[in-house]
Amino acid sequence: MAINLLIIISLSLTLIPVAKSQAGLKSGFYSSTCPKAEATVRSIVETHFKDDPTVAAALLRLHFHDCFVEGCDGSILIKGKSAEINALANLGLRGFEVIDDAKTQLETLCPGVVSCADILALAARDSVDLSDGPNWAVPTGRRDGRVSLASKASNLPSPLDSVDTQRKKFADKGLDDRDLVTLAGAHTIGQTDCRFFRYRLYNFTTTGNSDPSLSQSALTQFQAQCPKNSDGTERVALDKDSQMKFDVNYFKNVRDGNGVLESDQRLWGDPTTHDIVKNYAGTIRGLLGLRFDFEFKKSMVKMSSIEVKTGDQGEIRKICSKFN
Repeated sequence: MAINLLIIISLSLTLIPVAKSQAGLKSGFYSSTCPKAEATVRSIVETHFKDDPTVAAALLRLHFHDCFVEGCDGSILIKGKSAEINALANLGLRGFEVIDDAKTQLETLCPGVVSCADILALAARDSVDLSDGPNWAVPTGRRDGRVSLASKASNLPSPLDSVDTQRKKFADKGLDDRDLVTLAGAHTIGQTDCRFFRYRLYNFTTTGNSDPSLSQSALTQFQAQCPKNSDGTERVALDKDSQMKFDVNYFKNVRDGNGVLESDQRLWGDPTTHDIVKNYAGTIRGLLGLRFDFEFKKSMVKMSSIEVKTGDQGEIRKICSKFN
């Protein structure tokens, strides 16, 4: 998410590295210790979403960026000069106030029980649901990490990454090609700054030309939105057709040469990811027989289980932005 969220059906969860860590998580983890935990997070997310629907994509990206560094342990929430949040790849992350508001309420209801990492995972799910996307049971029981370093964020996917580079970064976290394409579909509700893709419009590969994989209509539209000599902070929807709705139009855009980020558009050029994008972009199930909404739920459960801390590992922070 800058933009990646960045962001495909699980293999059997018992066959991948991330599955082992998932053993410490379970749906309804707080049913006896804090029975209103999930409803409280949902209520807070709904309140912020009503004021600003774009916060949904922000919360989804926040969870993604958290999980790819130190695992899904809330390390992205820590404030500090050398903290993860200050890594270049995390530029523009937002939605922290939503997590803080939920934590404040939960500390009143159930002091020291619900982790910030779980709040992130629940808020991401609720954001997708509120954007007309799928809903799913979130396995909970994560504990908060005690390490947050910007220097450890180098493995975050980048909009400049080739498919092979993206593939390796995802594989390192126990995620396969289907997870890669499916999670990239989170960009159906995202936005990005012009500065992260403007080189594709005016000086692709330093040639002074535009990226030939862009359709002419997309090039014209993006150049109008991102003037050549501006500061690059203009915001552009990653799904130009239905920015606020969680649907398959993102994949249709990639298929048609309308992908905003280079890393997204490149998914159409790789033989394996091409077939998955083509399947999702179809009006009916393609040859692979995949449904985006169904696969997204599975990939999110997989991703949200990356290197989690459970049991007596880590801590339950009192305030999400600082260690206890």
